[in-house]
Formats: sequence, C-alpha cells, structure tokens
Amino acid sequence: MRRLVSAAVTGCVIAASTTTARAESLTDALISAYNSSNLLEQNRALLRAADEDVAQAVATLRPVLQWALTAGYAQPRPFTDNYTASMSLTTQMTIYDFGRTPLAIDVAKETVLLTRDVLVQIEQQVLLGAVRAYMEVIRAARFVELRRNNVRVITSEVRAARQRFEVGEDTRTDVSQAEAALAAARAALAAAEGDYNVAREAYKAAVGDYPANLVRPNVPPMTASTLDEAIAIAVRTHPLIHQRQREVRVAELNIARARAAMRPSLTGGVTAAVDHDWNDSVTATLSLNQTIYSGGALASAMRQAIAAAEADRAELLQSVVTVKQDVANAWTALRVAIASTDASQRQVSASTVAFEGVREEASLGARTTLDVLDAEQDLLDARASLIQAEINQFVAVYSLLATMGLLTVDHLDLGILTYDPEAYYDAVKNAPTRMVSPQGEKLDRVLRSLGK
Repeated sequence: MRRLVSAAVTGCVIAASTTTARAESLTDALISAYNSSNLLEQNRALLRAADEDVAQAVATLRPVLQWALTAGYAQPRPFTDNYTASMSLTTQMTIYDFGRTPLAIDVAKETVLLTRDVLVQIEQQVLLGAVRAYMEVIRAARFVELRRNNVRVITSEVRAARQRFEVGEDTRTDVSQAEAALAAARAALAAAEGDYNVAREAYKAAVGDYPANLVRPNVPPMTASTLDEAIAIAVRTHPLIHQRQREVRVAELNIARARAAMRPSLTGGVTAAVDHDWNDSVTATLSLNQTIYSGGALASAMRQAIAAAEADRAELLQSVVTVKQDVANAWTALRVAIASTDASQRQVSASTVAFEGVREEASLGARTTLDVLDAEQDLLDARASLIQAEINQFVAVYSLLATMGLLTVDHLDLGILTYDPEAYYDAVKNAPTRMVSPQGEKLDRVLRSLGK
C-alpha cells in the first residue's frame, strides 16, 4: 500500500513540474475558487436580502389597498333579517411624517452599500485562501520529491558503507549509522506524503476540486513600491474602511430618524363599503397624530442613536489603525521572505559544494560515513528552507494585496464574468409588485445551476 501511495504522489510531483495540456495555473485555481465558493454565494444572497430592505422602505411611501368581506348571523328578532354581510375596500397612505420614511430609505441604501463592501472582503478571503492552498500543494509536492531524493542518496550511502565494511574500510558502526539515517529518511518521506494528501484536501475545500498539474507561478503581481504607498492605497481602497464609513453614515441617519420620530405624522385614508342590501358608502379620513408621552422611550432612542454613532466613529478610526498595521506587517513579511529566499539560495549553493566535497573526501578515506550523512542532511535542510522561503514569498505578495484591499478578481484581471451586485438591486429598488423581477428570476436560475 505504501508503494502505491508513493507512486501516486510521485506522479503528482512530476506532473506539477511539467506543463501539459491539463496543467492548472494559479489563475485557473483563483477562477475556480471564485466560481465555486459557497461562502460567496451565501453573502451574495445576504446582499440581495439587503436590496429588498430598500424595496420595503420605498413601499412605505405608497398607499396600502386592502379589501375585507364580513358576514354575520343574529338571533331571530321580529321584522329583522337574521343574516348580515358587507364588503369594503380601504386605502391608506402616509402623507407626511417629517422625513422618517425618506430617512429609512437612505438607511436601507447605505446598508446595501456596506453589505457590498462586506462581499468584497469575502471575495478577498476566498481568493487568498485559494492562493495559500495552491502554494501549499506545490510546497508539499516539492517536499515529497526532496524527501524521495534524500532516500535515494542515503540508500546509495548505505550500499557504499556496506561495501567499504566488506573490504575493511568502514566499521559496523558506520553501517548502522547509515541504516539509521535511511530509516529516518523513509519516515520523513512518509510524513511528507501525508502532508501532501492533507494539502490536496485543503485545496479541494478552497478551490472546489482536487489539484491537477499545478504550475508554479513565476512572476507575482505588482503591489506597491514603498510601504507608505501601500498604506495610502489601503486607506483609500480597503473594503473594511469603506464598510465602517457606511456604518457611520447609517448611524448619523438613525439619529435623524430618532429625532423625526418625536414629530407628528399625517395619514389619509378612503373606505368604500357595500352591505347585503346593496347600500353603499364612501368615507374619507385625514389623521394627524403625535406621541405626547411614551414613558421616556423616544428620548432613550435618541440617546441610544447618538451613542451608537459615537461607537461607529471610534470603530472607523480603529479600523484605519488596524488596516495600516496589517499592511505594515504584510510588507515586513514580504521583505523577510525575499531576504530569506536570497539567503537560502546561497545556502543551497554552499551546501551543495560542501556535500560533494565531503563525499569525495570520504571516497578517499579522509571522511567518515557520518560526515557524509551530516553533509547530506545540511544540504537537505538548505533545500527545504529554500522551498519554504519561495512559497512564503509568493503568499506574502498576495497577503499584501489583500491588506491593501486589492486582492479582487477585477484587480487581478482574471478575465472572467464577475457577480454584478447592481443587477438585482436595480430590479427591486423601486419595489415591483411581482414576487420576483425578471432580473431576479434570471439570478435565481443561475443560483440553481450553481447548486447542482
């Protein structure tokens, strides 16, 4: 079974290093993650629900038309009809409420915009998860190949140690040391194969399918030339900051709504009715009302709205601080990864020369088997460090883009049709009377097809 697993992993590793017709690039993985993300679908549905809040707020400006049909039976009395019936048609409408309804519409619209900003944050989260999963599969595959090559090298060292032992050049201790190193290398290979399988499962969860022939990306996307530039871009474009700004605007509108709730409202209504004797009547009403005393509830609502606005302003300022810190941390991580990659490359070069020299000296009797094994381990560690540094560098680039608010399908120019948040909003913002607008029906069909 272990040989079968080993062979399967070998095939995946070899495929990952070659470009074939079935090769899968990082762009392909990002597109797949965007198109198959359940998290994005969930938040798109939440955005459509927020769009309906606008429609419901707009509907309160319109008249409400209701009908009623009633029937009754009374105990028999002389010269009276025991049965009664009537039908009425009533319409009511708010004529003026000192801005409460328009303010509610503005709140709903701002909530839609901040929900769109949340959707952008989810998009960044999904894409960054795909990048990490993609690079982790490449890292795990390269580690498997590295460990497998290590097993081959140490196997040859064991064979050489046994041959030298047979001719009296090495001791049994030398052979045992080589055999122990081989056992450790095989254990490390098994662990690397396990890590690779775990990485494949994580890739499937992030991207939507198991990895094919992954191609290691060569050139990462551009970020910013300086830290100050990166921070300036983040403050200007990050969706979290936009969301907090919208929340402050909603809080300010809620203060105005609380103030307007203390004022009167004017409503009008018309009722047309007909009874079982076909006697008809029409009644028109005009009502002006205002709450005089509510036990302090209105004043409390006003104070609460003011406090909430103060909290949202503080949260906005803190979000700016957090975004700046995240950008600085990501920038530092990228610089460290670049420096680590450069140092690891030099380490691999030096360790390669050292290993070849120690192995040559061992063939001449100037070095022991343990010296060769130590040099091989140093070279293995250097190569592993280089692989990890290169992976960290690529991930750090995309992490920096995410902290700047630029890790989106549009900014990465993936060349696919993206979800249009305005399509459903435009279909329902004027509160159509149909259960679902034609545009909404189209979106529902798309959602159903994605769910199959």
